[in-house]
Amino acid sequence: MSRGFVKEDDQEEAPFIPPRAALPEGTTNYVTPRGLALLHEERNALEEERAAVVGSDHDRRHAQGGIDGRLALLNERIVTARVVEPGVGPVRSVRFGVTVTFQHLVGHMAGKSFTFTIVGVDEANVKDGRIAFTSPIARALIGKRKGGVAEVALGSEQLRLKVVSVS
Repeated sequence: MSRGFVKEDDQEEAPFIPPRAALPEGTTNYVTPRGLALLHEERNALEEERAAVVGSDHDRRHAQGGIDGRLALLNERIVTARVVEPGVGPVRSVRFGVTVTFQHLVGHMAGKSFTFTIVGVDEANVKDGRIAFTSPIARALIGKRKGGVAEVALGSEQLRLKVVSVS
């Protein structure tokens, strides 16, 4: 078909839709109750943002297309979310949803301690002390008890981490 018969609007560039946090294929999308609430809050904010879009038809369609793409990815995460409720009673080992303090035993960080809560991929934020259950450190620590030692390779470095506390 000649380019003379193609509408200009049909030549719009697709909006960039940033991917969500990586969830390895075949991995269940575990979330904490807080994580699921955050996903719903994010969806509400996107729906409000979509409703508030103004501008020309072209600008509005482009903006709403980007928001629709983000909503589709978000809704997929919400639909596949499997909430892991916090356990009752004492926590004996590292598992999803618990807070673990560990100490580096070797390397340039030997002696340093860190505390993280193990959460779902969408809720993870290292600055807030939350790491994804799919991260190498979380995978190495899961199942360990207080005093247990986990080994994990990060790049060329082999880490040895001792569990100081689990709560």
